[in-house]
Amino acid sequence: MNTQVIFSLILAFLVSGAHLATVEIKNNCPYTIWPGTLTGDAKPQLSSTGFELRSGATNTLNLPSPWSGRIWARTQCSSNSGKFTCATADCGSGQVSCNGKGATPPASLAEFTIAANKGQDFFDLSLVDGFNLPLSVAPRGGSGSNCTPTTCKANVNSVCPSELAVKGSDGRVIACKSACAALNQPQYCCTGAFGTAKTCPPTKYSMIFKNQCPEAYSYAYDDPTSTFSCTGGASYVVTFCP
Repeated sequence: MNTQVIFSLILAFLVSGAHLATVEIKNNCPYTIWPGTLTGDAKPQLSSTGFELRSGATNTLNLPSPWSGRIWARTQCSSNSGKFTCATADCGSGQVSCNGKGATPPASLAEFTIAANKGQDFFDLSLVDGFNLPLSVAPRGGSGSNCTPTTCKANVNSVCPSELAVKGSDGRVIACKSACAALNQPQYCCTGAFGTAKTCPPTKYSMIFKNQCPEAYSYAYDDPTSTFSCTGGASYVVTFCP
């Protein structure tokens, strides 16, 4: 390929406004975690859908635009008879890579919608599927009044009610289920007669999550204080145990 052709391709790329966002995943936990990724909208998965991340380590992934999906971290993982499994947020693939499988609740989620042509991205932290680890998302670059970091630093497991608690082999609480998953009642799942924002207000259980992490989604209709956005092609840092 000659120089003129290469220059033309680069120019076309710049004019189109196409870009790759990057997401840097950091592990500030004092132990190893295994982040996973899931692409939504039936689109192809990222080149990495799961990996090991030791304490203090980082890994950077490229996100195409447009892209929507979620990132989480698995804990207490091991291989037994060739099958990889995790005590929390396991994706059920039997491998370190999740290969298009999502996290089994409870799992703390970082959710993204990356816009095409440096448009308006949206991101949030979600505890709708329960909690397993503290986490944060911080944009780099981009603009907008709501283009700010969002964080859930609290250890919700420390205040998790017994009816929502997931315990490890040593009896410690290692994750906290959502009330929907644990109790399976419409008022907690926002289904049936509770299927709208008006008929599904916060509950005593969702408020436990909200009080610990005010910037994170605590239940399905928790939009006003939990959605963040950036315009102009931001990149992002997801930190576990910020």
